[in-house]
Amino acid sequence: MLQDTQTIRCYQKLTDALTELWNRGYRFDDLRFYLDGYLAALRHTHVMEPYLIHRLEEESIRYLSDQSNFELPAPQRETDYR
Repeated sequence: MLQDTQTIRCYQKLTDALTELWNRGYRFDDLRFYLDGYLAALRHTHVMEPYLIHRLEEESIRYLSDQSNFELPAPQRETDYR
């Protein structure tokens, strides 16, 4: 579980971007390339401690591996409560 506020913000931005890319038609290989580039940029800029980047990578891969994060919600039927 992520606890550092900066790491949590990066995780939220990253997972939002991954979901957006998926909705725009990109597939898992493309999302993995995006994730790898994002993490490489964090490592290169030294914005975060290496151990925090590693934790972010673990959590992001877990998010990417969970297929339910990329399923479109089924439309709900309207019910009449009269």
